[in-house]
Amino acid sequence: MCGIVGYIGRQNAFPILTKGLHRLEYRGYDSAGVALLNQENELNIYKVKGRVSDLELFCEGKDISGHAGIAHTRWATHGEPNQANAHPHYSQSESLALIHNGIIENYTVLKTGLMQKGYTFQSETDTEVLVQLIEYIKTGNNVDIITAVRLALKQVVGAYAIAIIERQNPEFIIVARKSSPLVVGIGKDEFFIASDASPIIDHTDKVIYLEDEEIAVIHRDKAPQVLSLANVEKTPQTIQLEVSLSELEKGEYPHFMLKEIFEQPQTLRDCMRGRVNIDCNNLTLSGIIDHKERFLKARRIIILACGTSWHAGLIGEYLLEEFCRIPVEVEYSSEFRYRNPVIYPDDIVIAISQSGETADTLAAIELAKKAGAFVYGICNVVGSSIPRNTNSGSYTHVGVEIGVASTKAFTAQVLVLIMMAINIGKEKNTIPNEQYEHILSELNQIPEKIEAILEQNIIIEDLSKTFTYAHNFIYMGRGYSYPIAMEGALKLKEISYIHAEGYPAAEMKHGPIALIDQDMPVIVIATHDGTYEKMISNIQEIKARNGRILAIVNQSDNKVKNIADYVIEIPNTAECLSPLLSIIPLQLLSYHIAVKKGRDVDMPRNLAKSVTVE
Repeated sequence: MCGIVGYIGRQNAFPILTKGLHRLEYRGYDSAGVALLNQENELNIYKVKGRVSDLELFCEGKDISGHAGIAHTRWATHGEPNQANAHPHYSQSESLALIHNGIIENYTVLKTGLMQKGYTFQSETDTEVLVQLIEYIKTGNNVDIITAVRLALKQVVGAYAIAIIERQNPEFIIVARKSSPLVVGIGKDEFFIASDASPIIDHTDKVIYLEDEEIAVIHRDKAPQVLSLANVEKTPQTIQLEVSLSELEKGEYPHFMLKEIFEQPQTLRDCMRGRVNIDCNNLTLSGIIDHKERFLKARRIIILACGTSWHAGLIGEYLLEEFCRIPVEVEYSSEFRYRNPVIYPDDIVIAISQSGETADTLAAIELAKKAGAFVYGICNVVGSSIPRNTNSGSYTHVGVEIGVASTKAFTAQVLVLIMMAINIGKEKNTIPNEQYEHILSELNQIPEKIEAILEQNIIIEDLSKTFTYAHNFIYMGRGYSYPIAMEGALKLKEISYIHAEGYPAAEMKHGPIALIDQDMPVIVIATHDGTYEKMISNIQEIKARNGRILAIVNQSDNKVKNIADYVIEIPNTAECLSPLLSIIPLQLLSYHIAVKKGRDVDMPRNLAKSVTVE
């Protein structure tokens, strides 16, 4: 969600902070602000509703000097997007400035108590309550700022990543986190603070990831001091980043989303590297083999995810049940955590998240762990919270994904689930050896086949003109293609703001068929599989009601081509691998429709890349 950047060192802070905010724009936001400590120990806050570029214009001609500062992009939760609610927030005496990601759940109670003590508030945010509370504890108890932060956070219920600076102490910045990511970059006589590594990679590849309920005091000229809320000194682990600057640039592409769609042949090769050995007809996931007995004896598998990752999980359900013969349930993390689910100690819980910081999924993981289940994480971001809080797992290795609408992260999640299913199935002897070898052979060809689909980009762009002015879409599929129908509809909704829904094709006659007319485009995934003939019947039902059909078909198809209004061809492959191919034209179609409608493809309204609040 929101973005945090901080700097303390010898350089001018302002350009470092604003460049860092630009790096975080992909997270989604509606306002931006900065707090700077100048040489006279004056604490200046500048903030605006709008983009980081608006903040830069607002600061022209103002005092932006200083070697220490914090900056923020806000995605509104408490209070509408406006200048008053933007971060940073002053304390009442204006001696403190604070920025915050997350939600303070008990802010109303805290605010009422502070108002009774004479504090006034300039915003509607929960964040301002926290900075006022810190000041109240500091002055009322005559303690130092570090102690005041620690004591204040012990009263807080909710999630937070915060950075705070004090006018009287310009030599350090205080940061803390709970259920919201925060990383500290280590330079030479300088330190960087951010929500994720993207603003830091310009300056250093050495970072510290704070753990939950840890506070760090960041000095300009010595190692960070890390302590717990209980005031116990901690020894942080320094991690070396593996992110390259080229991953953070669009290069020759007009949008990150298009770049990331075209990166998928390579990202899937990277995801398979070291895991799939075609010469030896072998596939190994170390996270599975290291805990083989847990998987062999699993009573059930529960997949937890949100959004696009949930769609990947649905495909995983088909895969794991078919090849491993283990019952699988796929749950929205946000629903799972708020009911009283039945979890057994011999259950396997698979948690899927691109960012590794999805708040609902993290909370669901904790619930599963308390019940004694074995938790396996599928994640893209090395060092993020989910890998640190699971028993085992697999990274997807797709590099940084900037576009808010996930593309390459989705296909890599599906690929990891495919590899998990056939790896476990091989160990359980529930997949025939001939089928195992056939899938491995086909898997090796997937990147090349995606490249062939991407060669149709111009054709799909031209086709998108036909659908730009549609107000609604229906997507349909069966079997492995049903989750792809939902994912295709989600992509269109996210970036073009056109209403779209994905359905199992057989369910069309149980309600959605009432929507079919000449103005309702229907996208049908009709690849060769066990339900192909049934899908043709569904297509005939749509045509009988004057529906317009765009079909995703295999290159060898003849029947659907003669019925559909438009077709996009994809290569043949094993049925279980078809989602990796059929999603590509749907990603491209959504992208081109959104561009034709003039949408901000990489930063669609109201959305954020990393959903760190409930």
